[in-house]
Amino acid sequence: MRRCVLVILDGLRRDFVDAERTPHLAALRERGTSFPAYRSAFPSATRVVSSTLATGCWPARHGLQGNSMVLVEEGRLVRHDVGHPDFLQHKRRVTGRSLAMPTLAERVAGHGGAMIFNNVSPGAAYAHDPDGHGRVFHRAGSFGPGRVPLENGLDVTLDAAGDAAMTTRFISEALMPGGPALAVLWMGEPDHIQHEAPLGSPQNLAVLKAADANLGRVIGAVEALRAAGEEVLLVAGSDHGHETVTGIVDIEEELVAAGLKAGLHSDDVVVAANGTAALIYLHPDQDGRRGRIDDFLRSRPWAGAVFGQDELGAVGQAPMGALAFAVSMRGGDTPNAFGIVGSGLAVRPQGGKADRLGFGQHGGLNAREQSPVLVIDGAGFAASICDTPVAVVDIAPTLLAHLGLPADDMDGTALQNAAASRHASAASPSPQLSASEIR
Repeated sequence: MRRCVLVILDGLRRDFVDAERTPHLAALRERGTSFPAYRSAFPSATRVVSSTLATGCWPARHGLQGNSMVLVEEGRLVRHDVGHPDFLQHKRRVTGRSLAMPTLAERVAGHGGAMIFNNVSPGAAYAHDPDGHGRVFHRAGSFGPGRVPLENGLDVTLDAAGDAAMTTRFISEALMPGGPALAVLWMGEPDHIQHEAPLGSPQNLAVLKAADANLGRVIGAVEALRAAGEEVLLVAGSDHGHETVTGIVDIEEELVAAGLKAGLHSDDVVVAANGTAALIYLHPDQDGRRGRIDDFLRSRPWAGAVFGQDELGAVGQAPMGALAFAVSMRGGDTPNAFGIVGSGLAVRPQGGKADRLGFGQHGGLNAREQSPVLVIDGAGFAASICDTPVAVVDIAPTLLAHLGLPADDMDGTALQNAAASRHASAASPSPQLSASEIR
């Protein structure tokens, strides 16, 4: 029996993986194939990456543009926090689709099914299966096929203890012999602590080691399944990295001051903050301002990279739903108090959320936030380092290839061998820009 197991340590950046801090992941990297040129989506934020991973498509095609995004509702631009438990159901009512492309859960529904345990935001968790094709376990509510609530839900906290309890259930329920074809464990750590404490701090490193210990338990369970004759592909890694926030920018306030937005709460121009990135929406009636806003954004010292209407495709986005501009905030190599390099400016959070000054953040295209981890162990992945540029869209087709299922109409390419990966990369380059191109 062929099965796939995906384990995500949310927010883990690649240079934190070593024998001391993450011994289990480091050991897995030695025996499997590692991908040091692996990149995230844009914005490099969990709800976007979850949708991108689940569909194998960029936001331009699946339609979830950011952790925060705008929907056009009754002629108005309405900003939403995508992390809300009901967002994707609301999006379906407004646009006709929760996600515009099928998810892995939908694709494997008749071929062994999917079971997903997730401890990040509800919106990110439900993006893996918004239409109820498999089973999703989350502390805000757990659902089975048809989105029928499950009686035995996931009662955990968003912290290391919660991840540990979730891992125990994941192993006992998702990794039992003859279990689901696709089993996903998405931990909330170390992302959660990195938003609350400095990168490299004792708190950060302790939680990171605990997350790695959870991975170690999963590796042991996978080995037991293999010993029993099941052919399991194990994919382990992260969705994005983190950088230290050195400053906060209120883009909406600056647009108002420049006379390009009527007021802080007006809907002529709406900014959706995405950590170290921003999506800027322009009401169709105000298209005459587009050129002036473009000039303004490109003149700002805080803008690391600006993408206008005709440039959004370079970062996997599209000018749909009034999306007019995307901004990746300026970053650099300044180390923090614990010697961790990588810093950047963040967009002022919305919805009453706290600033992350001095702590970790992500969302943009800078080097460390675009340095997640990817290690694959199993059939087709010998001990090696594959330096081919790959991206989060490549994970879904890789899982489906192992299960012998088609991955048609995806933006990604299966990574079953390095030669095929290199060929696909040359033929269909990733829309992501390198760090050198955005500075």
